[in-house]
Amino acid sequence: MKTKLRKSGFKAWLYLLPAILFICAFMVYPLIDVLVYSFEEGYNSASESYLGIGGYNYSFVLHDPYFLQAVKNTFILVIITVPVSTGLALLISLGLSSITKLKELYQTVFFLPYVTNTLAVGLVFMVLFRKTDYAEGLVNLLITKLGGQPVDFITGPYWAKMTVLCLYTVWIVLPFKILILTSALASVNQTYYNAAKLDGASKGRIFTRITLPMISPMLFYLVITGFIGAFKAYSDSVALFGTDLNTAGMNTIVGYVYDMLYGNSGGYPSYAAAAALILFAIVLTITVINLAVSKKTGGRIGI
Repeated sequence: MKTKLRKSGFKAWLYLLPAILFICAFMVYPLIDVLVYSFEEGYNSASESYLGIGGYNYSFVLHDPYFLQAVKNTFILVIITVPVSTGLALLISLGLSSITKLKELYQTVFFLPYVTNTLAVGLVFMVLFRKTDYAEGLVNLLITKLGGQPVDFITGPYWAKMTVLCLYTVWIVLPFKILILTSALASVNQTYYNAAKLDGASKGRIFTRITLPMISPMLFYLVITGFIGAFKAYSDSVALFGTDLNTAGMNTIVGYVYDMLYGNSGGYPSYAAAAALILFAIVLTITVINLAVSKKTGGRIGI
C-alpha cells in the first residue's frame, strides 16, 4: 500500500515538473533578478557594473516627483474604477438575467468592447472627448447644448483627463465582469428563490439574503482581479494621452517602470526594478487584505 502511494506521489510530481520548471524559469528567477537589480546602486547597463549595494534606488524612486504622480494617478484609478465597474456590472447582469427575449443578443452587445482592441477604443474616446481647433468633440457639443463651457478632456486640466481615463477603464473592464456575474447569477439554485417567494420575502430581501451571498465568491474574485488589473494599467493612458505620459501628468506605476527601462528616461534598470518591487508589494498587500476580508464575510444564505 505504501509503495503504491509513493509511486502515485512520484507520478504526481513528475506530471507537475514541466509546470514547476516553467514557473521557476519565467517567474521565480526574474523576480529574484529584479530584487538583485533593485539593490545595485549606480548600475551601468552597458558595462553591467555597479558602484555598490544599498537602498538608494528605493530612496530615489520614492522621492521622484514623476513616480509620486504615477502613484497618485494609479490609486485614483483603482479607487474609482474598481467599485464603479463592479457595481455597474452587477446592475447590468441583474437586468440581463431578468430578460427573456433576445437575452443572448444583449449579452453579445455588452461583451463586444472586451474583444475590441484597447487602442481602437482609445481613438474613439479621443474623437468623443478631444477638443481641437476645428471641432469641439461630441461630448463638448452636448455640454454646450446644456449651457456649459467646453473642456479639453485630453490635453486640458488634470480632473478632466482623469475623468476620461476612469470612464475609459470602466468601459474596457465592464464586459468581462458582466460575463462573469451573468454566469454566476444563472448558476444560483432556483429552489432558494422559490422558497423565499413562498415565505413572502421582498425582492430586496431576496437579493441581499440569497443572491449576494451566492455570488459573493465571484464578486470578490472580480474585486481582487480588478485591483490587480487597475494597478497594472498602462495601455489605457497610452491610448488616450500618447507615450509621453510624464508630460501629460497621466503616467501610472507600470508606465513609470517602462519609462525607466525604455522611455525618455530609459537606461536605469535599477530604478525600474525598485519601482516594480514597490508595485509588487502594494498589490500583494491589497490582495492579502481582500482575501482575508472575503474569508471573514463568506456568503451565508438566510431570509
